[in-house]
Amino acid sequence: MELYELTVHELIEKLDKNEVTSEDIIKSYSKRIEEKEKDVEAFVTTTTDKALDESKSVNRTKSKVAGIPIGLKDNLCTKGVKTTCSSKMLENFIAPYNATVVENLKNAGIISIGKMNMDEFAMGSSTEYSTFKTTKNPWNLSTVPGGSSGGSAAAVASDMVPWALGSDTGGSIRQPASLCGVVGLKPTYGLVSRYGLVAFASSLDQIGPITKDVTDSAILLNIIAGHDEKDSTSVDMPKKDYTKSLVKDVSKFTIGVPKEFLGEGTNQEVRKSIEKAIEKYKELGATVEECTLDVANQSLATYYIIACAEASSNLGRFDGIRYGYRTKNYNSLNDIFINSRSEAFGEEVKRRIILGTYVLSSGYYDAYYKKAQKVRTVIKQEFEKLFKKYDFLITPTSPTVAYKIGEKSNNPLEMYLADLCTVSVNIAGLPGISIPCGVDSSGLPIGLQLIGHPFEEETILQAAYTYEQEINFRENHKPEFKC
Repeated sequence: MELYELTVHELIEKLDKNEVTSEDIIKSYSKRIEEKEKDVEAFVTTTTDKALDESKSVNRTKSKVAGIPIGLKDNLCTKGVKTTCSSKMLENFIAPYNATVVENLKNAGIISIGKMNMDEFAMGSSTEYSTFKTTKNPWNLSTVPGGSSGGSAAAVASDMVPWALGSDTGGSIRQPASLCGVVGLKPTYGLVSRYGLVAFASSLDQIGPITKDVTDSAILLNIIAGHDEKDSTSVDMPKKDYTKSLVKDVSKFTIGVPKEFLGEGTNQEVRKSIEKAIEKYKELGATVEECTLDVANQSLATYYIIACAEASSNLGRFDGIRYGYRTKNYNSLNDIFINSRSEAFGEEVKRRIILGTYVLSSGYYDAYYKKAQKVRTVIKQEFEKLFKKYDFLITPTSPTVAYKIGEKSNNPLEMYLADLCTVSVNIAGLPGISIPCGVDSSGLPIGLQLIGHPFEEETILQAAYTYEQEINFRENHKPEFKC
């Protein structure tokens, strides 16, 4: 077995036994990137040469993960490296500082091997809205990898990185993880610092891990979680060791299955795979009950109103003056503003800015934005009611498997429906994890989503780990790189 095929915890074991060096690992991944990047196109920027230099002087006493490479979504500021958000607006922007999570990785001795492709400014569900390239799904190169963290998920699935960081505003870690057959964890809002994450929707954004298995997810969460004074939304709470939750036992759990997510709109093969997973949890001793999430049907509209409003506000800083792209075609200050933004933002970003500005305008604020915030409160309350009875909830991660490139990119409403199962988790600030639970008749992976209580990531990690150990997805299914 090649080094690039191993999980992070398997690589750690080899490093501890002095069977390999960090340099060996970086070389293995560099070679893999040379072989597969031309097909998958997961990277915006590769830093393999820099990573190789760093690997030669790794201090293994720093931490057990020192010397392990990682991929970073290209909206995480990385000092001295381009941080583009896959947009022409930031095409040549080199970050002058590290995001807190990037600093945490550096302090642990983890080595960045590149910046991953994404939907422009994290606005999309397929990674087709990148200015630079369209990332392909390694299971079938004619299909999308999901988004907006599609580059991160595709790189992990194709063994070009052992793990990666993504960001999740409405499912952008979990949905691509589902479509690419890997594990994606969206932590509770406030558990991981957002300092240095280029903001899309500040009350919804959250950074999290995309990994080959649940164990690696717990290891990476240990490194990135924690209070940060630079982020006013970061919660000050005692540090946890999430690897302690990796226990194969669900017998004490009571699980809720909201029926709204298994009805119309969910692909039949996805539904069958989720139902099979539910039966497996029952076999393992868990109590499973169908339940109702009354506001599930309102979640998507609520999410897009809030997300677009916050995007409109956050992207106001890109004006062609302070940093980022500036038009060469101007005669006045107004020309700079208008032409810079018109030329540098893609169609989807413009669409969301216009929608967000509309719902925040004086004539429509009460009718849309204010009402959406009220519904957000109701959604939180509905989850709180369910969590009085259930330890966690089960839903599909995505209502469909990966679809063909170009199939939905010209139909924004259809694309938005891809987030149906994930957005409510961000609205309520909850933790959620997507794990592979099978493949459909064409061999494309299907994801199972577990939604937990706030700041109780250990529950969903334990439940995910138990299921993962039972079905051995990675041993039985591999990406085929077919077209």
